Amino acid sequence: MPMKWLLISGSVLQLVSGLSITADSFQTAEPPSNAIDGNVSTFWHTEYTPTLVPLPHYVVLDLGSVSLIEGFYYTPRQDGNSNGNIGQHTIELSPDGCTWTTVASGTYTDDSSTKYTGFTNTNARYIRHTSTTEAGNRGPWSSAAEFGALFASHSTSLGEWGPVIDFPIVPAGAFVEQSSGKILTYASYSGITFGGTLGHGYTLTAIYDPATDTVSERNVSNTGHDMFCPGMSLDANGRAIVTGGDDAAKTSIYDPTTDSWITGAEMKIARGYQASSTLSDGRIFTIGGSWSGGEGGKNGEVYNATANTWTLLPGCPVAPMLTNDTQGIFRQDNHGWLFGWKNGYSFQAGPSSAMNWYGTAGTGSQTAAGLRASDPDAMTGIVVMYDAVNGKILSAGGSPDYQDSNATTNVHLITLGIPPAVPTVQTLTPMTYARAFANGVVLPNGKVFITGGQSYAVPFTDTTAILTPELWDPVTQTFTILPPHTVPRNYHSVALLMLDARVFTGGGGMCGDCSTNHEDGQIYSPAYLFNSDGSAATRPVISSATASVKVGNTITVVTDSAISSWSLIRYGSATHTVDTDQRRIALTPTETSGNTYTLTIPSDSGIALPGYWMLFAMNSAGVPSIAKTVLVTLT
Repeated sequence: MPMKWLLISGSVLQLVSGLSITADSFQTAEPPSNAIDGNVSTFWHTEYTPTLVPLPHYVVLDLGSVSLIEGFYYTPRQDGNSNGNIGQHTIELSPDGCTWTTVASGTYTDDSSTKYTGFTNTNARYIRHTSTTEAGNRGPWSSAAEFGALFASHSTSLGEWGPVIDFPIVPAGAFVEQSSGKILTYASYSGITFGGTLGHGYTLTAIYDPATDTVSERNVSNTGHDMFCPGMSLDANGRAIVTGGDDAAKTSIYDPTTDSWITGAEMKIARGYQASSTLSDGRIFTIGGSWSGGEGGKNGEVYNATANTWTLLPGCPVAPMLTNDTQGIFRQDNHGWLFGWKNGYSFQAGPSSAMNWYGTAGTGSQTAAGLRASDPDAMTGIVVMYDAVNGKILSAGGSPDYQDSNATTNVHLITLGIPPAVPTVQTLTPMTYARAFANGVVLPNGKVFITGGQSYAVPFTDTTAILTPELWDPVTQTFTILPPHTVPRNYHSVALLMLDARVFTGGGGMCGDCSTNHEDGQIYSPAYLFNSDGSAATRPVISSATASVKVGNTITVVTDSAISSWSLIRYGSATHTVDTDQRRIALTPTETSGNTYTLTIPSDSGIALPGYWMLFAMNSAGVPSIAKTVLVTLT
């Protein structure tokens, strides 16, 4: 049997013997063997002359032996002709070619990009792929340049990626809903493209439910708001406040108590790509945003969620936080790194090399806070407050210009004090990979998971994509390389911590008919969820916890077993590499009685911002519980 190319673990090409393929039909010059020859210039096509064979069509891959499979990939023909692009399909597995189990079904998009489908790890020798429609309804045929299997890794010492999850949209923005743990994602008026600065008055959204592993759709039209490329913050009541974007003055609010979107007051200044942060008093501060609504002059304003009003802050000018981007003001005030902090201040850590304090009392104030050491402007870099009690912020990567610019591996540690004092900045060991358009997520143990991005920043491309995540350890201040993910996650991608301590990633693209739209997600399970033999670790269980607590007060938590450490992590919201809603607070019990613990919330609401937080309990092996939700209040 000849050697054939097969994709292993979604990233490494290796030679595999024994691979063969059969099909229900084929054109004489385009046999099914073309779909496993490792050459995308050749392709399989079903018979169309002298007999036009109707749908459905199938191929069966024989891997030669039973293997542990986690997914399947399909590359459409690459000759510029779309005839035969597969649409609706099913994937079945069999250990013996006789007994078949359906593991996936869905609809591929009608373009030339490689399609990845994941499923629960399954031992199988045979894969049967059945196409039931042609993606463009051009005829009753099917074609493929390549088919292949994704083999599961048997080692979980560095964590494990789950299957790719199909979405009906590119999840370009996302947040975690606190009452259910569902992940709400959104795109634009279209799921795969946007309308520039001309809003369309509605937004396509998709909701992933981890409990059922299903994705549902919703068209949000009642707020008259195309929410593509907005600012976003979670308020003191757990509502997502989404502002600006394509409809640049609008405010839309997701209310988890009613599972509905409502209209908020319009901003005083129309914006897109602005920064947004929840403040210590529960208001929301925003600044910048020349991507839409006109260019320049995007000074600060503040939103009072209780009164539903926006107020301009003339003392908060945007000019001090501008980068030197070659595209001018259109890019220079984008995606600011804002952190609500003590006494109503918001700290701007980047992406400009110059840092600033913005005060929100009265008409506002601005105080220069020094430079981020020797770091240049770091547009679309990542920034994470991994230790809020001690004011610790990790920044990493980014590039001097928004696009056509080399990303850096730079890493810095910013430590905040009492505002408006200049913070301290340390230059740390760099990342392994240069990254722009990456995402960063703080884990319950305080480590920071960094995923995706590309080493040369070019929106809507997957060139120089980094498929290998890395994990930063705050104790050793070093990085560990992690298993690669399956799909590139670059411009318009997101990542969020889930209630079960896994990490959701998704999106990338939003460029219409391009081949770099990624209408999917994937979940990473960190190593702390596994035993040394690869089996699932036994989690501690939080039996009960105080549901609501005022800053400075205590909560009582009951568990099923002994707990070694605790952390609170604020629910996150992510878009365009920015998620400054997330922050972590390490908690130490003040009292312990058996498996009942008393924990004290920090007394400063600039540290423990009002809103919903995930409470994690970790045992002596570092295994986290599924989180309980705790509402931190001001009164």
